Amino acid sequence: MIEALKQKLNEEADKLRYELNVTLPAEIRRAVEMGDLRENSEYKEALERQKFVQARLGQLGERLARLSSIDISQIPAGSVGLGSKVTVQDQDTNEEETYHFVFGDALELEDNHVTMASPIGRAMLGKKAGDLVLLKLPARTRRLKIVDLVTIHDAPAES
Repeated sequence: MIEALKQKLNEEADKLRYELNVTLPAEIRRAVEMGDLRENSEYKEALERQKFVQARLGQLGERLARLSSIDISQIPAGSVGLGSKVTVQDQDTNEEETYHFVFGDALELEDNHVTMASPIGRAMLGKKAGDLVLLKLPARTRRLKIVDLVTIHDAPAES
């Protein structure tokens, strides 16, 4: 999970570095050749894009540094933590839901992904299969029983 995320972020960073070092300088050169820079929208757009790309590369660098500092051996085995896939049963409706716990700064959340910093993430952190979790929401309190737990240690190896 962590290695796949690092790879995805590195791929995005590589594309942005190419754009910053190859594509944008060429666009800026073309715009400068057009003449008056005060009223040159292509030049202004290229500079704005350059600023955006630089900022995004900074964000990716910070995120990759945080990912590199995570020690998987410090994530508890057998209880809910980062990378866990948890199936719960709502004790009032008997409906089952599955959640996958991801980083608190995850930018692209997929269906059923929740961050560890979310209310459900904080409520379930450290719980084990069979535990009852009380999720306090503004409108009501949900009672969720953990019926299945796959931790980051139990998950299939990344390929």
